[in-house]
Amino acid sequence: MYVQLLAPRDGYACLTGSSANVSDQSESMMTKKNSAALLARAAAVIPGAVNSPVRAWKAVGGETLFIARGSGAMLVDADGNRFIDYVGSYGPAILGHAHPEIVAAVAEQAGHGFGYGAPTELEIEIAERIAAAIPMARKVRLVSSGTEAGMTAIRIARAATGRPRIIKFDGCYHGHSDGLLVRAGSGVMTLGVPDSAGVPEALAALTRVARFNSLAAVERYFLAEPREVAAVIVEPVAANMGVVPPATGFLKDLGDLAHRHGALFICDEVISGFRLRYGTAHEMFGADPDLVMLGKVIGGGLPIGAVAGRAELMDMLAPAGPVYQAGTLSGSPVAVRAGLETLKILARPGAYERLEAASARLGGGMAEALRSSGLKGCINRVGSLVTPFLGVEAVRDAEEARRADTALFARFFHAMLERGIYLPPSQFEAMFVSLAHRDADIDRTVTAARESLAHVARS
Repeated sequence: MYVQLLAPRDGYACLTGSSANVSDQSESMMTKKNSAALLARAAAVIPGAVNSPVRAWKAVGGETLFIARGSGAMLVDADGNRFIDYVGSYGPAILGHAHPEIVAAVAEQAGHGFGYGAPTELEIEIAERIAAAIPMARKVRLVSSGTEAGMTAIRIARAATGRPRIIKFDGCYHGHSDGLLVRAGSGVMTLGVPDSAGVPEALAALTRVARFNSLAAVERYFLAEPREVAAVIVEPVAANMGVVPPATGFLKDLGDLAHRHGALFICDEVISGFRLRYGTAHEMFGADPDLVMLGKVIGGGLPIGAVAGRAELMDMLAPAGPVYQAGTLSGSPVAVRAGLETLKILARPGAYERLEAASARLGGGMAEALRSSGLKGCINRVGSLVTPFLGVEAVRDAEEARRADTALFARFFHAMLERGIYLPPSQFEAMFVSLAHRDADIDRTVTAARESLAHVARS
């Protein structure tokens, strides 16, 4: 266990009963007719048939399933197949799907209007709640996505320092803005694309890429360009190359190094914020960032992002300062209301302890299943973020992650799907445990993993 963790009361009902009652579904039993038809329709009008590359199954093969609905820890696809879900909308669904309190809050807020192009008291309330939970976050600017949060944080850093360059880490993903799509993780890593077409060389040249968990690599950049680097940006817990924890002291030393050279230190907590604890993950590792990026959990499943940090930096944003940032839907009342209700539930006593217990049960069970299969691999877990890496004995950075056997993972993915378990369709994405996952769900998942890994080993 990497993280000692704090979520709501007893869970709410899943779709037609407990997810523990999901029957085994073999490839021959699983109906895919409706999903196949939807995929064909989508391909005619949507590039690649998906609106985000991580939703495609290019890395694992087969035809992408279309989801019809979700409740608790369960998903139902367009053909009525039911799955225990570990994608969790790639992070926001920390309470599970369609939590009744969130549904009620969103419905009530929608009845008052979706947005006004004017400030609301809700925006103040969520900013106050974020600032109260994160000591360094004296002021908060709401945006509509994690990508916008990354763009804004970098713009602030460049304005504050008067410097052009940034340092990021191989395998860390901070959104799809031009300067950050250099050796990025997530879908870029999944598809084997180190850089994106359409990014001008002049912009890419402003980004330096270091090896995650390597302080020496960062220091070399500072020594080579002592007055050029505006900021170092990092995921405190890498979750876009698969889950990779920071080495002991790495984050604290990284922030100290950046500050020593006059650069800002930015922690991207779009995934880790309010997931690993009530607040931000960097505090657990003794780090001292100037700015943090937030998203996912703070929107309760609706589109949101945020930049938070020291008041003098945040006040550089227009209209208070010279750094321009704007958004028609920034601070959407519906998204903010969903996020507020989510944070209130997460603040209840025992929430993160229960999330940690479920995650530890899953991680430990999958590790045992891997050992019993005889396959080479490792289970990386930090709190409710879990990745089974197959074909490698340890993963501490993107270079080691790329050595994983992606073909082996693809076979494991499909074997789990046949047994009613929905995993992210990529070796390089995290599994997300939610507060809706019960012991029966976890135990069923571990049993499926044991059977699936044994099947993969035999084949």
